[in-house]
Amino acid sequence: MPRQEHVFSGEAFDPATAARAFQLAGTDCTVSVLSGALLARIFEQSPRSTVLFSRWHHVVFADAEHGPVDLLVHSGTPPPLRTRVLFEEGDSCLMSSHHPFAQRPALSPGDYPGCAHVVVDVTDGRQSHGDQRLASLGSPRRAAVTVPYHAASAAAVPGTALVATLPSDFAVRHAVPGTTSVIPAPQEIGAMRYAMCWHPPRLDDDAAHRWLRNTIVATLGAA
Repeated sequence: MPRQEHVFSGEAFDPATAARAFQLAGTDCTVSVLSGALLARIFEQSPRSTVLFSRWHHVVFADAEHGPVDLLVHSGTPPPLRTRVLFEEGDSCLMSSHHPFAQRPALSPGDYPGCAHVVVDVTDGRQSHGDQRLASLGSPRRAAVTVPYHAASAAAVPGTALVATLPSDFAVRHAVPGTTSVIPAPQEIGAMRYAMCWHPPRLDDDAAHRWLRNTIVATLGAA
């Protein structure tokens, strides 16, 4: 059956009367950022439209280029996708409150690689930005456990010696008082830029897609 929800046009778009289905893709972490306030704003302005979040997978960039996905939200995007940076965020480490490092002001670059890490398999068994940065510094970490989702990473920590490295806001929101603690990750990992990404020839001037992009920017307060 044809996927007519992906047939964007150059015609004027009236969100109040339109019934569009917007297909977005991102990790569970970025989806959680785009939920809540964004969905409230979308449905307030376009109550008949729908939003479909797809899971992150190894051909998601090709899907954005060729049509099944309209918009990605991710930390790094290869050409030929257009990008607009939305926000930047550093990482924190979520660990059991009984972990030997739980009371430290931050996890040092010397101790970090030797921890038992729970790693989110974003791409090819790696957690994208963080693992790429550590590899470039010659300090790769050991993946004691690999999981498919950031939320699963946080859930694996209580009662173990595992350390989950997560975007700071996500780590704080998934911490359990008295059970898990959050401390800053080594500064050497660096902050990560999150951007929305789309295929320019197909969607740059599409009125509906432009409205969606502007709505995301307005909701997140991006410059």
